[in-house]
Amino acid sequence: MRDPLAEPSDLIRSVSRALRVLESVGRAPRGLTVKQIARRCELTVATTYHLVRTLAYEGYVIRREDGTYIVGLEIADRYRELVSAFRGPPAVGEALRRAAVDTGYSHYLGRFVGGRIAITASADGPRSPFLDDVAPGFDEAGHATALGKALLATLTADQRARYLRDYGMRPFTPATLTTPEALEADLAAGERRGMQLEMGQFRQGVACGAVVVIADRDMERRLVLACALPAAEMLTSARVIRAKLTTAARSVADALSAGDAATA
Repeated sequence: MRDPLAEPSDLIRSVSRALRVLESVGRAPRGLTVKQIARRCELTVATTYHLVRTLAYEGYVIRREDGTYIVGLEIADRYRELVSAFRGPPAVGEALRRAAVDTGYSHYLGRFVGGRIAITASADGPRSPFLDDVAPGFDEAGHATALGKALLATLTADQRARYLRDYGMRPFTPATLTTPEALEADLAAGERRGMQLEMGQFRQGVACGAVVVIADRDMERRLVLACALPAAEMLTSARVIRAKLTTAARSVADALSAGDAATA
């Protein structure tokens, strides 16, 4: 939801409308007609027609034979560019893949992006449950994932309170923590443990652990590493998982440092 109070004085209306059109088409995998797009975006049919034609020309939407529009392949190209930019140097991806091969668990990097908690890179492991929506760009459930908790723990209490007010504490499962007080206690336990943890709070039967990779003064330069696994395995192997996560985090930090040195 856009905040009308945050609207810039120099907002270019045509660009804003084109993005609204693109978002509407993206939310409708079966496709939308121009009239349907116009209705959803609260635009005239004539304006929508011009915007859709431009987006189709640039490859961001595709017109099908039945007259409906779907998302175009240019979106996939932009997504790949986003993932590459988020991940950083190739050595970071290699460190993630090594961790996934070593443990069999899927590993994820996360950081603050525009003030939101987001997954920025991942490597799949065969022993982890498949989480189809947990991929680079995923920016929900900060309070319900270990990755999100590890980042929230780096904030001050006031900053955390503002974050939770802005993004809420949606109950993903019956085990999800839905009050700031419960989350504060959980984060404190994670700090003592040396690893933030969640058990079935985001997906039933799935657990996740996370540690800090980079603790920078700049909020958006902080980085955390997490892995997902069956909850039953976390119950018996939490200490081993913490040790392996810590080792993998050092490898990621070294890869980032080497990449920064190479570009300096």
